[in-house]
Amino acid sequence: MLNILYIRTHFEPLETYHSLEDWLSWMDDLSSKDYVIIDHFLRDELYAEIRSFFLDMLPKFNEAGIGADTEKQINSKIRGDFTYWLDRERDSHLKTYWGLVDETMQMFNRYCYLSLSGYEFHLAHYPSGGHYDKHLDQFERRNNRMISVVIYLNEGWQSGDGGELEIFEKDGSSFLVDPLAARCVMFKSAEVPHAVLQAHKSRFSLTGWLLYQPSALGQFFG
Repeated sequence: MLNILYIRTHFEPLETYHSLEDWLSWMDDLSSKDYVIIDHFLRDELYAEIRSFFLDMLPKFNEAGIGADTEKQINSKIRGDFTYWLDRERDSHLKTYWGLVDETMQMFNRYCYLSLSGYEFHLAHYPSGGHYDKHLDQFERRNNRMISVVIYLNEGWQSGDGGELEIFEKDGSSFLVDPLAARCVMFKSAEVPHAVLQAHKSRFSLTGWLLYQPSALGQFFG
């Protein structure tokens, strides 16, 4: 179990994309509920930049698999999305986004003492009919994913479009999160079971994990 030790300390303020007050509030939620839902996580300019890049890269997406490393397999009955793995050197023009990744890790390390030291992110496209059955974002043989991060890139999403994130609570209940544009969901990777409901139109997201130790290239791990 990942126990987030969250302490309000008195460090000098950092120059950040989001305010320290916002970060502390989000970490309060994550610490107490194991997840946090943040609307308008991306400002309009950064949202437009990432979404434009997403659309440009769509022809390069590959069908996503399940399992880690040599156990990876394609099974559309369980998972039906297509992904493009991001690389900081290759995709260096996403400078503001990578800065936000650094800021997120800094905040967790500084105020939650998580010792995060790496990350992996991909763009994910669920075409109409795509879904992902209930699962955890953790592997039996590679268990260094600590915090899952999902940022939605769906313009004009409406009820009935599908693709909602279903989060399962510890008491066995669940609730749905609408995949609204610029909304971010963060949760503890090894402790929050979740699923993606069937999409009825294309569903776009930027999804990734903050890691306890750096991994090999993410595309080898599902």
